[in-house]
Amino acid sequence: MGRLFGTDGVRGVANEELTPLLAMQLGQAGAYVLAKGADHRPLIMVGGDTRLSGDMLANALMAGACSVGANVCYLGVLPTPAVAFLAKKHGADAGVVISASHNPMEFNGIKFFDGNGFKLPDEKEDEIESEIRAGMKDINFPTGDGIGKIDYRQDLVEEYIENAIHTVPADLTGMKLVVDCAEGAAYHTSIEALKRLGADIIPIHVSPDGVNINRDCGSTHMGELKQRVVEEGAVAGLAFDGDADRFLAVDEKGNLVDGDQIMGIVGKEMKRKGTLKGDTIVVTVMSNLGFFLMGEREGFNIERTKVGDRYVLERMLEIDSNLGGEQSGHVIYLSENTTGDGLLSALHLLQVMQETGKPLSELASIMTVLPQALVNAKVANDKKEHYLDYPEVAQACKDLEDRFAGRGRVLIRPSGTEPLVRVMIEGEDQEQIKEEAQKLADLISRVMG
Repeated sequence: MGRLFGTDGVRGVANEELTPLLAMQLGQAGAYVLAKGADHRPLIMVGGDTRLSGDMLANALMAGACSVGANVCYLGVLPTPAVAFLAKKHGADAGVVISASHNPMEFNGIKFFDGNGFKLPDEKEDEIESEIRAGMKDINFPTGDGIGKIDYRQDLVEEYIENAIHTVPADLTGMKLVVDCAEGAAYHTSIEALKRLGADIIPIHVSPDGVNINRDCGSTHMGELKQRVVEEGAVAGLAFDGDADRFLAVDEKGNLVDGDQIMGIVGKEMKRKGTLKGDTIVVTVMSNLGFFLMGEREGFNIERTKVGDRYVLERMLEIDSNLGGEQSGHVIYLSENTTGDGLLSALHLLQVMQETGKPLSELASIMTVLPQALVNAKVANDKKEHYLDYPEVAQACKDLEDRFAGRGRVLIRPSGTEPLVRVMIEGEDQEQIKEEAQKLADLISRVMG
């Protein structure tokens, strides 16, 4: 059995890989590890997205936490960054999010935040996992009044909305926006915040039913949003993912504005105002080559990490940076929240549009996005880290890297959250790089089975 925790918590098909039993064990071991040494009864705050399996897993996890003596505050459906914010604000020992983010509805996940609102380091996750594997032999299970209780506080979501609009008090009066909430956790929070700031909202995919989350909508399926923005004559389109820690935009012409462009736009304005610490932006190796060229021109200090917003955050904390993120739309404003926050990111982008008076298409031209092709190869979870152990795959990877050396980039990596190996090529000819990426992905799938 491989490691339980991936780059974003524990993920799997609900009731198959991520079972109620495992959720209960994570509640028990997580509450024990994260509250170890505390001189008070631990408090765990729990929230999640809209998928059907969320209730099943949340209740199992909360039962586990209560069984080791922790109290639980159940927040209901709300974005991942809201759980991190509220856990810190209310002095909880931990926050837990039940979500599989942008994944299809049959998947779900469990991710932990510490009492300061930060995702756990690998060492803490390993400690939780080791308690589960050891059968929780170190954990005391109280009886009587030692058992924890659950407090249901869905009203606390209001504190997250109010904090967002006071943190970025943009005047959006009359700004016409099409907003895609992915049938997920943003369906109330983002719409409400934007309305309170005066925007003219055309909401789409805001009727979650438990099974439609991320289905042909949200930040991973932008086609409908692009079309609606043009049809409605909107100044921009906003797209969130299932748990609303990720945000992408569409300009008034129907063109995608990705995380790299958003960081460039907002970072330039922060630099001008003197609020960008060290004039530094932290990104991953997956950021477009055009971003790094833009960084040189605009005078940014660009720090690179491996893929995963948790690694971006770690580097930001190390160097005291306050802006970082991923091309996929996870953007962290560390002076304002401790994790990627789609709503804050959207408000920052809209504030730049409002203050400069420039259309989003003009702002997005801050960088030239070079063609990229990203193709996923489906492999078993227990094999995805070992693709270079297969000689045929290793040779094909080397051949491809040699072929594109000096004319682009080749990046091959296992997904941290799904049973996939991702093949990304960046170069001058879109058709060529797409064809080569597809060939390698097909080979990986065939050879690794």
